[in-house]
Amino acid sequence: FTARPDITHEVVEIFHYLTGRSLKSDYNSLLVAPINMKTRFLEMIRQEIEHAKAGRPCGIIAKCNSLEEKSIMEALYEASQAGVPIQLIVRGFCCLRPGVPGLSEKISVISILGPFLEHSRVFYFRSGQPNEIDGRFFLGSADWMSRNLLGRVEVVAPVEDKSAREKIWE
Repeated sequence: FTARPDITHEVVEIFHYLTGRSLKSDYNSLLVAPINMKTRFLEMIRQEIEHAKAGRPCGIIAKCNSLEEKSIMEALYEASQAGVPIQLIVRGFCCLRPGVPGLSEKISVISILGPFLEHSRVFYFRSGQPNEIDGRFFLGSADWMSRNLLGRVEVVAPVEDKSAREKIWE
């Protein structure tokens, strides 16, 4: 929840988009599928590659239900090859192959199984920050799947509040 005007204004625009009253395509705070989410995720993965190459702190953690979107997987492979540590927590199916020498050595994948369908999606990018909590955190509804990134309206929002980021990290 937030009262930040930059985010709440964009949420109103999403509802207008759903009703056909808006064709907005320049969301700044929110990642909105099918408009800018896939592109922004790919940009953030590439930024982690640049941090790794420059010797700055880097890393990616993604918690979602499934992973099968080809360009996201290719970008994660590229990030692994550049030295970016990547932790994936994927409840359902994951088409990415972790731990393959020369391809995905820096990628680990675990699955959370339990009596309930897992719904939370969390995305974290270290962003060159010396303190992990100062990285970029996002919460939302989308998995890294083609249908979520290209075929549905999904929203992922940044977590700006430091205490909320600390709780998520915990």
